[in-house]
Amino acid sequence: MKTLRLRRVLIVGGGTAGWMTAAVLARFLPPGSVQIELVESEDIGIVGVGEATVPLIQQVNGLLGIDEREFLRATQGSFKLGIEFRDWGRLGNRHFHGFGDYGAPIEGVSPHHHWLKLRRLGETHALSDYSLPTITARANRFALPPRDFKHAYHFDAGLYANYLRVLAEKRGVRRREGRIVETRLRGEDGFIEAVFLEDGTRIEADFFIDCSGFRGLLISGALRVGFEDWSAWLPCDRALAIATQRQGSLTPYTTSTACAAGWQWRIPLQHRTGNGYVYSSRFASDDEAHRTLMANLDAPAIGEPRALKFNTGHRQQFWERNCVAIGLAAGFLEPLESTSILLIQTAIARLVELFPDKRCDARIRREFNRRSRNEWVRIRDFLILHYCLSRREDAELWRYAAGMPLPDTLQEKMELWRAAGQLALFSEESFLEPSWVAIFTGQECLPERYDPWVDNISDERLLRGLQQRRESIQRAVAAMPSHEQFIAQYCVEHEKAS
Repeated sequence: MKTLRLRRVLIVGGGTAGWMTAAVLARFLPPGSVQIELVESEDIGIVGVGEATVPLIQQVNGLLGIDEREFLRATQGSFKLGIEFRDWGRLGNRHFHGFGDYGAPIEGVSPHHHWLKLRRLGETHALSDYSLPTITARANRFALPPRDFKHAYHFDAGLYANYLRVLAEKRGVRRREGRIVETRLRGEDGFIEAVFLEDGTRIEADFFIDCSGFRGLLISGALRVGFEDWSAWLPCDRALAIATQRQGSLTPYTTSTACAAGWQWRIPLQHRTGNGYVYSSRFASDDEAHRTLMANLDAPAIGEPRALKFNTGHRQQFWERNCVAIGLAAGFLEPLESTSILLIQTAIARLVELFPDKRCDARIRREFNRRSRNEWVRIRDFLILHYCLSRREDAELWRYAAGMPLPDTLQEKMELWRAAGQLALFSEESFLEPSWVAIFTGQECLPERYDPWVDNISDERLLRGLQQRRESIQRAVAAMPSHEQFIAQYCVEHEKAS
């Protein structure tokens, strides 16, 4: 009987998406069972703007056997406890989305409901005062192990891709240099049979993974899978990215500052700072965006800005026939909540779980596509929330965002929140209750009432208990070293040990 097991997998494209896919597959597939090959061209650059992450990367690095200190040294990385948002919602507003909650539930009720009651009692403390990652980040401190929160990283995406490449090649992945100029499909079922390089080399495989970036060389170019455009809800379609010299404190958080036609990021690394302006070409010209970006830099620039054009949305099918798209080939969501690498990781995990044989059974493909679409829709809604809560009247983009029709899935969440301070979370949610609460409350969208079960606790007991929480957080943070001191010691210890 002819075996149906996959024997050859070809990954098209490198960068973080390609090399992370290669490294994970090489880690989980039985040694020697599948030949994994990656083809990329040094003449084709990578986007490389995704230098900020979410905590899932800790798990992926751990599964790959990556030592955290070695990783930080190799990628010039720093720690990330969340994102500080400036001028979102209204000019002058500053709030924080931290990687953690606001403390344990009290009598089974989420902490934000107790905070809502405190406000009615005249208390003026912000909800963020009960967030350990937020207070830690604002003090520019860090320590391991964190007690009530997880952490992520900032790093140089190019260095990380190279790090993953070394790891993958050690585990048997073969890299081939070359530019693909043709894709051959099988006549009987339309599956991809082979790709051809410029020098005429033919590369056959049983299964193809498209990590070719925005081009979608296989999923779009060869298989003609369409694109679902979300630009009506997420109108930013351009970005400028530039590095600056390291100056000032090494902050353990990303900064996102809302501007007239979009928002500007700041990502601190050990050796430099990443900056960029994500904007809508409907509301600003490229020259205007360039001037905005350069005017808002807080240190001397390194080189000139790199320009990027994109449409927000995703492929109508993430897995078509014997090809899966991962990374930018699958779609793009602006990096407002650092989800680019997250979507790479979850797509790889989904592929490992639903790993096919040569038939690429349609039932498996449907399930992969269902889960993928759900995940993208949930993240889309979370990003839209940042825009649609705006009350800014100073710029056309924000007036548009405040009045645009919303997806039903997001409208339902917002209505329930406003009515009762509750969150309707669906399957494949990447951001859970504390994240949604951080954006709602941070942009001053408060519910009409708090959970009535809060009234089972006396006012005196509630005031005393939450005061103790604040004081406990302050003591914990005061005992931590600065973020920069921690990294210096952490990496030096590793260097000495090695």
